Amino acid sequence: MASQEWLEKDFYAILGVPQDASKKDIERSYRKLARELHPDHNPDPDAEERFKGVSEAYSVLHDDKARAEYDQIQLMKSGRGGFGGMHAGGGGVNFEDLFGGGSGGGFSDLFGDLFSRGGSRRAGAQRGNDLRTHVTLDFADAVQGTTTEIRMRAPGECETCRGSGARPGSAPTTCPRCNGRGLVTENQGAFSFAQPCPDCEGTGTVVTDPCPDCGGTGATTRDRVITVRVPAGIGDGQTIRLAGRGSPGERGGPAGDLLVRVGVRAHPLFARDGDHVTLRLPVSFPEAAMGAKVKVPTLDGPVTLRIPEGTPTGRVLRVKGRGVPSKGDLLVTVDVEVPSSLTADAREALERYAAAAPAADRSKLEQLTGQ
Repeated sequence: MASQEWLEKDFYAILGVPQDASKKDIERSYRKLARELHPDHNPDPDAEERFKGVSEAYSVLHDDKARAEYDQIQLMKSGRGGFGGMHAGGGGVNFEDLFGGGSGGGFSDLFGDLFSRGGSRRAGAQRGNDLRTHVTLDFADAVQGTTTEIRMRAPGECETCRGSGARPGSAPTTCPRCNGRGLVTENQGAFSFAQPCPDCEGTGTVVTDPCPDCGGTGATTRDRVITVRVPAGIGDGQTIRLAGRGSPGERGGPAGDLLVRVGVRAHPLFARDGDHVTLRLPVSFPEAAMGAKVKVPTLDGPVTLRIPEGTPTGRVLRVKGRGVPSKGDLLVTVDVEVPSSLTADAREALERYAAAAPAADRSKLEQLTGQ
């Protein structure tokens, strides 16, 4: 289960817990960090990488067997573990001097050799890869939330063996080389090292009768229909993460995630301003001048909006609760329309109004310009 990358990573520091932290403390810290860093809630471009790091640290430290192996590796890296009984000239053996120090070999190269042994095979359970796809939603569905289906061809758990890799009617058996431990001991001169079993690749089991459909891998590429719950208020370009819906893990590892990028179709009338829905409303001059009640469309059906007397172009009127559910409103911007042509009766009436109405106040312009 060990990885050479463990040499360079401090999983305790990543989770912000001490080395003697309990499983409960580790889980509590992981859940807190996962909520803060989850890409669905954190727009920081670095959040996704940090989220993956926290998830990796938790997967190791929450597993008793993996944590013990990780702790042992870190102890051996620091020179405190596995060599306490060795002395030379009354003093402890210097680990870097013993394996070549800074001469290009040394401790890291020794471990690199141990972890790479067995060719390109990776030891232990491996998390599956994340998959990416996209979906395009109507404007109303993005604002109000919806449930949709995505059809895609991608790796998935083998339906014949249910991911076990073994032919139906049989099951993986305990690895005879490591007796199910997943680790074997190898001597390196005066020292002994535990490393993943090369026969079972660290899983502790072997498949002696492989599934005919997946060849023992536990996964097949097939057409999949995935149901996606889209939260209300999702924006164009945002991503939904479906945990465990990506590629199956290898050798018993957890599946990866499915990342669904959302596109939102433009609406001919409505637009978005955060959690608010916006609309431009044409009104006539008499409606704006004398006030009126007009019917206004919303995503949930029409409502009646009162236009106050003397409303100018550009004023924004608010219709409560008609934006993103439980969060936003409908913001209506008034556009006072000026007719491009007038009938004879309308012109006569407008001339009578012009004669009776006060002139526009341009005194401020005259004061500022002196004209």
